[in-house]
Amino acid sequence: MIFRSSLLAIMAIIDALDPARPRAEVAEGQLIGDSNNGVAIFRGIPFAAPPVGAGRWAPPQPPQTWTGLRDATAPGAICIQPPSNGDPGVGPLPMSEDCLTLNVFAPQARTSPLPVMVWIHGGGYNNGSGTAALYDGTHLAQRGTVVVTINYRLGRLGFFDHPALAAERDGSEPAGNYGLMDQIAALGWVRANIAAFGGDPRQVTIFGESAGGAAVLQLMTAPSAHGLFHQAIVQSGLGRQQSARLNQDQAGRPSAQSLGMAFASAAGVGPISTADQLRDLPAETFLKPAPVFSTDNLIVDGNLLTEDVVTAFEAGRQANVPLMIGTNSAEFWWIRPNDAGAYGRLDDSMTEKERLDLVDAYGGPSGYDAHVVSDLVFNEPARHLARLHARTGNPTWLYRFDVVPASNPEPSGGATHASERPYVFDNLHTVGRPMGERDFRAATAMADYWTTFAVTGSPRPVEHPQWPRFDAGTEVLLEFTNTGPTVKPVPFGDRLDLIARYRERIAP
Repeated sequence: MIFRSSLLAIMAIIDALDPARPRAEVAEGQLIGDSNNGVAIFRGIPFAAPPVGAGRWAPPQPPQTWTGLRDATAPGAICIQPPSNGDPGVGPLPMSEDCLTLNVFAPQARTSPLPVMVWIHGGGYNNGSGTAALYDGTHLAQRGTVVVTINYRLGRLGFFDHPALAAERDGSEPAGNYGLMDQIAALGWVRANIAAFGGDPRQVTIFGESAGGAAVLQLMTAPSAHGLFHQAIVQSGLGRQQSARLNQDQAGRPSAQSLGMAFASAAGVGPISTADQLRDLPAETFLKPAPVFSTDNLIVDGNLLTEDVVTAFEAGRQANVPLMIGTNSAEFWWIRPNDAGAYGRLDDSMTEKERLDLVDAYGGPSGYDAHVVSDLVFNEPARHLARLHARTGNPTWLYRFDVVPASNPEPSGGATHASERPYVFDNLHTVGRPMGERDFRAATAMADYWTTFAVTGSPRPVEHPQWPRFDAGTEVLLEFTNTGPTVKPVPFGDRLDLIARYRERIAP
């Protein structure tokens, strides 16, 4: 047994000394990674100290330094989260509160600093990680970018407040949005260290899907994130959602602190009067009942986030950076407007005339039931934000994803929520079902558009159809279809116009 352990140790030393393995020196120490098809890969790099003990519900702190070579070939733990129901964007176990790590995919052959793409995963701020095979950045890196995928705190460990926590902190300290603070810390780490991997810290594109897309929009409105990125891509990132305030109850919208107290009561953890009592609870305690993205995980804390995304965009206070934004053609096809839950209630405030006009625009009740939730949550908000961003003179591009594999078993009638992810990363092999030639062509096109945007600031690869900028005069988008990308006017504009008027009428 001793001999075997010694042999393994010797083999590890020899492996570490292999000159063919890529290395990088960051502020905290030296890293040794792996390579694959001309791409250097470094995994599990800490960008902040473990948020454990007193670090739970505290802003992220700098990572610890180390001596010698740190093995960066294995992914870090995913953040604490409930079961994922098979979402391929989650990544492998184990999971831990010690999860603030990132992964870097960098071309080994380069003659100058390369643009950087930082991926923010989705999962409703409750699930997901940057370690999933779905988000392997190798194929994007092969197109001439340095790709970074990150973890951030999730659920009530990442988006939470309670009067006991408020009692211990300085009033100027950001609170509630700890997962968003982690994202900003990761971007700060990228700015300080990405040059060690051949990346250009002055050319960083952030991109994300679903909650990750919503995070990109929040980062565009967070003053402390400005300057940490230079371009943004939003995939199905909502946009009209209203957030809870940190300690101020609103009509029909409890504050984050009220939600925290209600959770403690419902969880049966007993009276909570100190932050230490909360921090002494096992992390898994905070998974049940599961938090809801739209009601529990969105917080305007008055410091990190001072207003809702749509409010900032309407006032022109978002980051002045080039923006790509879009949605899928059948996002929430399974949710009906009379379903229980926050999304099923979005049309509850419609007048009889508003509802009748919309039912008519959808061609009848069945069309309304099938599509109105997707339009309320995703399609109209994306067009609205594109209009607002373009109005300020910022380069803006709008897209619609409508690629449906022949092997798709879902009766969605289009591209369902999150189905564009393997196309963007050109990782169709992670889907788990047969994909056809048209899918591979679509993946090539999407990855080309995304990386060309990161490299040039404009999604216009020469080998694909030209994607015009979105503006009020034309309002055209690029639609990814089974037969290839095509430029067209925004589909179903009449429906979106009616929803926009309804949204304006009920706006707080």
